[in-house]
Amino acid sequence: MTDALKRLSDEGVAIWLDDLSRKRITSGNLAELIDQSHVVGVTTNPAIFQKAISGGEGYEQQLTDLATRKVTVEEALRMITTADVRDAADILRPVYDRTDGQDGRVSIEVDPRLAHNTPATIAEAKQLAWLVDRPNTLIKIPATKAGLPAITEVIGKGISVNVTLIFSLQRYREVMDAYLAGLEKAKAAGLDLSLIHSVASFFVSRVDSEIDKRLDAVGTDEAKALKGKAALANARLAYEAYEEVFSSDRWAALERVGANKQRPLWASTGVKDPAYKDTLYVEDLVAPNTVNTMPEATLEATADHGRITGDTVRGAYEQARAELDAVAKLSISYDDVVQLLEDEGVEKFEASWNDLLKSTEAELERLAPTEA
Repeated sequence: MTDALKRLSDEGVAIWLDDLSRKRITSGNLAELIDQSHVVGVTTNPAIFQKAISGGEGYEQQLTDLATRKVTVEEALRMITTADVRDAADILRPVYDRTDGQDGRVSIEVDPRLAHNTPATIAEAKQLAWLVDRPNTLIKIPATKAGLPAITEVIGKGISVNVTLIFSLQRYREVMDAYLAGLEKAKAAGLDLSLIHSVASFFVSRVDSEIDKRLDAVGTDEAKALKGKAALANARLAYEAYEEVFSSDRWAALERVGANKQRPLWASTGVKDPAYKDTLYVEDLVAPNTVNTMPEATLEATADHGRITGDTVRGAYEQARAELDAVAKLSISYDDVVQLLEDEGVEKFEASWNDLLKSTEAELERLAPTEA
């Protein structure tokens, strides 16, 4: 079952699960995926927690205790989510130790309502790192304009970061710059750079969803022939940018004192269009020193019928450029697409967080002890 997953790992792709719930932790399922499916990390986001807590098992006792203490809904939510992340981090700790801190990671997101507030994002990241209190945690900070200086400050304090919601090549370069600036601050503060890790989550399938919609609107044969190509092209050119930045003199100076490269992480790798192969964004994004964070359905599809044929990124830069140029020639604006996707990404996570607050509040009210 797991030969394709092993081959993927052997090619230098770290397999992370894009899902977490208390039931997955307590049932032993997460440990089983680590042992049998080459899973070496976990990512979460507000939508994942919304699904887990609203419809999941295992939360009632903690919710009852929180209701009895009459905590605020915001505090209750953070107590619940950080407990899950802490427990998952403990399960993954042997992987973290075995890989010298590169993998065995669990990511938790700052409150998405803070995405455009730099000081609040920094404060929240510090609070989350303190609350979880595990060395193998990554704090997720969105790659908004306000997020960039927050990334630098948080890395500069020695906190490892998963930069999320990256859609554009220009923004990705700004993210890498923010990471290097953070390492430089950490170095100046006398911190051990070898203990600081980061991934940059470059979103994939949503790019195809938006550009394919616009190609359909154009309607020509030329437009239809480009469907399903833009997301892979975008991600491959992101890897080219990664190679460039992490072979620079600026990087070499940091590497000499123990710094770790910020790995590209392919996010949103479940296909949205049923016409596409369900392993498309796994098989066609194989490159060394990357992470692919997969929903469980994509992980199972890859294990079942994935075909891993070696590096599918580094030989495809010219083709990727040609494909994005062809899309642009049809008057589809790349800049407009990626900005829309960033804005929508923040809005969707904020909506999930608000839904989660409401459902948690309802549970706290239901479970609150009656006054004598």
